[in-house]
Amino acid sequence: MNLSKEIGIDLGTANILIYVKGEGIVVNEPSVVTINTETNRPVAVGEEAREMLGKTPGKLQAIRPLKDGVIADFQVTEILLTHFINKLNLKGIFARPKILICCPSNITSIEKSAIQDVALRCGAKKVFIEEEPKVAAIGAGLDISKPSGNMVIDIGGGTTDVAVLSLGDIVTSRSLKVAGDTMDAEIIKYVKDKYKLLIGDSTAEDIKIQIGCATDPDSDHLVDVRGRDMVTGLPKTIQVSEAETCEALHEVCETILVAAKQVLEQTPPELSADIVNKGVFLTGGGALLKNLDKYLERALFVPVFVADDPLDCVAEGCGVMLENTYYLG
Repeated sequence: MNLSKEIGIDLGTANILIYVKGEGIVVNEPSVVTINTETNRPVAVGEEAREMLGKTPGKLQAIRPLKDGVIADFQVTEILLTHFINKLNLKGIFARPKILICCPSNITSIEKSAIQDVALRCGAKKVFIEEEPKVAAIGAGLDISKPSGNMVIDIGGGTTDVAVLSLGDIVTSRSLKVAGDTMDAEIIKYVKDKYKLLIGDSTAEDIKIQIGCATDPDSDHLVDVRGRDMVTGLPKTIQVSEAETCEALHEVCETILVAAKQVLEQTPPELSADIVNKGVFLTGGGALLKNLDKYLERALFVPVFVADDPLDCVAEGCGVMLENTYYLG
């Protein structure tokens, strides 16, 4: 009888999702840790820490340990993983868990072994590391085990992975450090340049979620934005329209499109034929950007679909892979 738990972890730049076999997604929280810089101890982790971003007093620092899909701070990543794995109460009567961790497709072998070390220190018996686009495709419900082409564009917080998959693996792929965080940064820059108003990351993210748009904006859609006036230094409120976010995000959408074109150009013709039939699937939080599917469809001349739960695709894919161990080799 096997008592060891099996868990899948989507270690994202913006969020960490944990899937436990037989229970589904049990953790879905921001990848943020607040540290007391004097004692070097964590004060808050996850949602609680995210609320502190940009609002901490001197000695507290809210850190996002993953930058551009890569672990920028291993110590803090370990705190993050240990916190959530301990929360699952896996030790005790159970044998040590098997852990499947997903990471971007351009990760180096040094980073891979570093993630493995962290997971083993957190009490894993065995650690599998899988590439995100592959897991996202499985989570989006694509059957990648057959000899036919599937294309996925996984737009996360720190990276966008574009991949064509066949026979259970990646045939061609590109990984970009342009994704959800870049969209927020572009909105901050746009508001700063046009209105001389400084806004924070959380505000920019709210604008993106409410009125962010890739093409065909609805000009009546406006949202109030509060920030600090660069001229007077005082708080100020302005209105931003959907058309303006479309303008601000144009470059990011263009970059993702170019990467998708490059991957298609490198794809064997037989697989290209399959993609024309099946279309391209968008996963990750960035897939929720309004009209992004339309924008890509017009330029790529293939149908583009948004996966059902784009935010949960990777975690769900971890689940499928844990249920069907032949995926893990």
